[in-house]
Amino acid sequence: MTGVLVHEWIEAHGGAEQVLDAMAAEFPDADIACLWDDAPQRYPGRRVVDSWLARTPLRRHKAAALPLMLPTWWRRPGRYDWALIGSYAFAAQARFPASPDLRKLVYVHSPARYVWEPELDGRGSSRFVRAVAPPLRHLDRRLVSGAHAFATNSAFVRDRVARTWGRDSVVIPPPVAAGAIAAGDDHDLTDAERRVLDALPEVFVLGASRFVGYKRLDLVIEAGEHADLPVVIAGGGPLEQPLREQGAAAGVPVTFVSRPSSALLHALLRRASVFVFPAVEDFGILPVEAMAAGTPVLSSARGGVTESVLDGVTGAHVAEWRREPVRAAVEQALAASAQDCRDRAMDFDEPVFRRRLRAWVDEQLAG
Repeated sequence: MTGVLVHEWIEAHGGAEQVLDAMAAEFPDADIACLWDDAPQRYPGRRVVDSWLARTPLRRHKAAALPLMLPTWWRRPGRYDWALIGSYAFAAQARFPASPDLRKLVYVHSPARYVWEPELDGRGSSRFVRAVAPPLRHLDRRLVSGAHAFATNSAFVRDRVARTWGRDSVVIPPPVAAGAIAAGDDHDLTDAERRVLDALPEVFVLGASRFVGYKRLDLVIEAGEHADLPVVIAGGGPLEQPLREQGAAAGVPVTFVSRPSSALLHALLRRASVFVFPAVEDFGILPVEAMAAGTPVLSSARGGVTESVLDGVTGAHVAEWRREPVRAAVEQALAASAQDCRDRAMDFDEPVFRRRLRAWVDEQLAG
């Protein structure tokens, strides 16, 4: 049987790309279809079929390209027996007119959050998206109905798929390089990165992500203040200056590590006393990476992270980010066993994902 892996667009970095990497490794003979490819060396020797949008400036302006994405997905070239689609925008609508008997399987990172649940995605607050969201929701619900089966990355997203698309799904958590992180050390660090680590406090809480609003890194700084522990913030993005100003005014030392490499980020995760993750995410890769490094996680009590971080075992969930609940949660997280954290992270290791995915795909294609 001839298959195709469908992805919204290919970027150099991203959790969705990690899923595509694992899919590509598990199904090495399948083509890859996308709207555009910003990492052309990612799949050497692989047939990657992009769209006409790749040859326009719109590939750099996703919001402007939005009205054209849907009709582009409706007419994709190629003859295939099956398609495995990773969707977080509108790839679930993909159609291959030359493949009338195509069996379409959709792995859902999320229905487009800025269309369906804009309160969780700042892009949904723009005037343009608010205007087009009602017809987009109608189209989205109607056009995904042709899919044979759905899998989701968490029960949190499974419930969203049921609400928005009216379809049931099986949960297959995404792959995390848990084994590699658990076995890692600091040997890959540069001398400059070692100096960064050596300058950090012996005990600290860590927050790491892009510096954007919904990641709520401001709450990481506040959590350090509530627990009277130093804070390290790693990443970069548009909110860096406000975060630095908050850190300078905080009652505990706050250190910023700008845009760390993967090696340095993993070293920070190993050194941290607690990893703090306030964001409401569909799954949350970084909390699992922290557990793989043996570090407990303090997380929001909402979102996919509640399915990976075991409250009272590998960390703590926080429903209210106020002083006393956060202080108590940090104390609870500090009591977690590093080995329990590593063991839990291994439930999400890439080989586990690939086995689950292969079993699901084989079952659907045999039915």
